[in-house]
Amino acid sequence: MNGDSSGAVGRLRRVIKRDGNVVPYDRERIATAVLKALVSVGRGDRGLADAIAGRVEDLLIAGYGPDGVPTVEDIQDVVERVLMQDGHVDVARAYIIYRHERARLRDARARRIEATDNIPYRIIYEVLRWNLDHECASVDQLNRRLAEGRWADLVRDAEARYEAEVRTAAERVQERSGVRLVIVAGPSSSGKTTTTIKLSHHLRAAGLRLVALNLDNYFFDLEQHPRDEYGDYDYETPTALDVELINRHVGELLDGREVRTPRYDFKTGRRTPEADSLRLGPDELLLLDSLHGLYGPMTASVSADRKFRVYIETLEQVRGMDGEFLRWADLRMMRRMVRDARHRNHPPLHTITHWHYVRSSELKHIIPFIGTADYIINSAMPYELPLLKPRVERFLPEAMNLCRDDPRRQDAYMRARRLHEWLKPLMALEDDSEVPRTSVVREFIGGSRYDY
Repeated sequence: MNGDSSGAVGRLRRVIKRDGNVVPYDRERIATAVLKALVSVGRGDRGLADAIAGRVEDLLIAGYGPDGVPTVEDIQDVVERVLMQDGHVDVARAYIIYRHERARLRDARARRIEATDNIPYRIIYEVLRWNLDHECASVDQLNRRLAEGRWADLVRDAEARYEAEVRTAAERVQERSGVRLVIVAGPSSSGKTTTTIKLSHHLRAAGLRLVALNLDNYFFDLEQHPRDEYGDYDYETPTALDVELINRHVGELLDGREVRTPRYDFKTGRRTPEADSLRLGPDELLLLDSLHGLYGPMTASVSADRKFRVYIETLEQVRGMDGEFLRWADLRMMRRMVRDARHRNHPPLHTITHWHYVRSSELKHIIPFIGTADYIINSAMPYELPLLKPRVERFLPEAMNLCRDDPRRQDAYMRARRLHEWLKPLMALEDDSEVPRTSVVREFIGGSRYDY
């Protein structure tokens, strides 16, 4: 039934789903759920199901008004109340069981990381659907939002979506008994630092105590450090870290033993062994924030049931004017171009010309382990693209000219050209005042409240 209910003026138009999306309200869905409960107790009465759905709608309008936007959970609570008040106790019991089973199946699906060819397609579909619902799934839609002054709403909604994912990750950690090691991993410029800070806040607010192990202190001395073909030190590969020592220290910490951790000086390129002492209490969690946190040998001494692995990636789904999606690695490269120029004194051109080493290491040592993650967080913000454009686009033609005729730099040339063409029709935005100081985007464009 899609007509107006007899006992209410007007009708509901929208409802908030569990994932935060606002969708059109459909009373037929209520009637169908009630009918399933009726059938389960041998009373397959469609007319009764429609009548109950009408009563539910009347109560929702009375409580929210015709312009109100209830959540799915609000609607289900009202269905249970109507069934009980009307004396359909057996049906209410069946509906509660049905509701619980649906929630259990949703939760099971949400916990399962399914990756085909190392790509979490189900999550990508959810990202695309979110972008479509929020009118930011293409360059054209982003331009329209900017032109119509609807930018602040997109910033707010995107931040809320990301915060909800971090909060859910913290809840999953709490639900898993026996977890002692929390790992935050992800490729370069995916937003691990900000995500780790936010995740830590949620866990501490829940009463959990955390001890962080800084893996930067486990880099080898420079003379032992791998170099790329240009003689630059390659910090992207796990072989740049003393993986054996990390694994041993992690195991000893979880066994309650004190370890003497090294300290690395990036100015001198030297590591001081056994510089600091660290011990993990019996009620404390060990926290690792690492590019290679999912790399098996890094924590091989710890059984899977004692670990919770969070993976961060920029799972952006925005089409350019040619219909091609922006590549996740290209978004992360833009972030790193901006961040390294601000904080590491690396010119953007350096980032572009060395990015193929970053990608090579990711494809070997990070991407293949996506399926081992317990939860995936999407750190991409559609609104950041117009903000990144004016910060990077002027360097792309220079990179193209420099690399065009160099056989060793063809990856950099093709990447710069592809990104230049994708960004060209996108409107640029210089003003970042709408971006919260706690945003993951601030990790790259600057102005963050957090101390990095």
